[in-house]
Amino acid sequence: MRATKRPETKRLYSIKEASIYLGRSTWSVREMLWAGKIPYIKDGKRIFIDIVDMEAWIEKNKKRF
Repeated sequence: MRATKRPETKRLYSIKEASIYLGRSTWSVREMLWAGKIPYIKDGKRIFIDIVDMEAWIEKNKKRF
């Protein structure tokens, strides 16, 4: 599966930013990370989520009737 090229220049998102992007609560995004649903990058105490991984999760979880 190939990720789509995005016009944004930002690639790494904080948990708060990722929650806005995904339309979920920050707690929900944390639970997704703990469950291994989306990989993350840890820099010291800070956690970042790659937009490519968020896009891949969205594509993987799309459902059709």
